[in-house]
Amino acid sequence: MSTFMANKANIERKWYILDAAGKPLGKTAVAAADLLRGKNKPTYTPHADCGDCVIIINAGKAVLTGKKMTQKIYRTHSGWVGGLKETPYRILMQDKPETAMRVAIRGMMPRNTVTKDSLKRLRIYADENYEQQAQKPEVWTVE
Repeated sequence: MSTFMANKANIERKWYILDAAGKPLGKTAVAAADLLRGKNKPTYTPHADCGDCVIIINAGKAVLTGKKMTQKIYRTHSGWVGGLKETPYRILMQDKPETAMRVAIRGMMPRNTVTKDSLKRLRIYADENYEQQAQKPEVWTVE
């Protein structure tokens, strides 16, 4: 008996769709990160990119629990002096809910090159319309 090691030749990718409407942003991000890494498969290999493709719809209808909508702040820095930009999540969720979801998912992935390739298979939409109907995605429920 030998241990299975995933590589590009023996990976099968599926498409999954997650509906974020009325669900906490963090719980949706956890489910998406697990699917992108392939942790739902029995053939999961940590050092290989064996995850699936994920579509998230209704990102604009995701909810933040507690006081996060007013207290949580999205920060970016240009690298220059005085280059700090701060945006409250209340404004970020109104203007760019896709960015809020992408930042949450990215924060739950490891800091390595596998993550860079995994995030290329992530599609996020603010409403229920998406372009990947031809891939016939399976619905993945978020608890």
